[in-house]
Amino acid sequence: MQRTYEVMFIVRPDLTEEDQDKLVSTLESQIGTAGGTIKSIDKMGKRRLAYEVRNFNDGMYILITLEGEGALIKEVERRLRVTEQVIKFITVRVDLEQKRLGKVKAIRDKHVRGKGTRAAEAAAAAEAAAPVEAAGAEPAPAV
Repeated sequence: MQRTYEVMFIVRPDLTEEDQDKLVSTLESQIGTAGGTIKSIDKMGKRRLAYEVRNFNDGMYILITLEGEGALIKEVERRLRVTEQVIKFITVRVDLEQKRLGKVKAIRDKHVRGKGTRAAEAAAAAEAAAPVEAAGAEPAPAV
């Protein structure tokens, strides 16, 4: 079953743009050969770290959104762990959150903003009745 994950990793701040591209392209090819698909790659740039990690106070943030199996994520995490340029990483499964937000949005769309379900039902009934009245009504006589 394909699931959606976000993999955020921080690379050394002294890493050149070419080396970052090379690292991302190798991860991209590994994910592709393992049967995963990459939805997006977002290079967020250099940011200050909340605390010192491996004697670094800054880092270059990269976010990859991908779809794949759990075994694929395990392999990606293993590769990130042994890659010297990567100083920190985290993987989050986001498909459950997207499903939950979809349900919340559907419930919110069902309600009329600021009113309850009765107001929404009354508004829907009024909309349904209005075209019927307009179609069946005879034109008013001219005075």
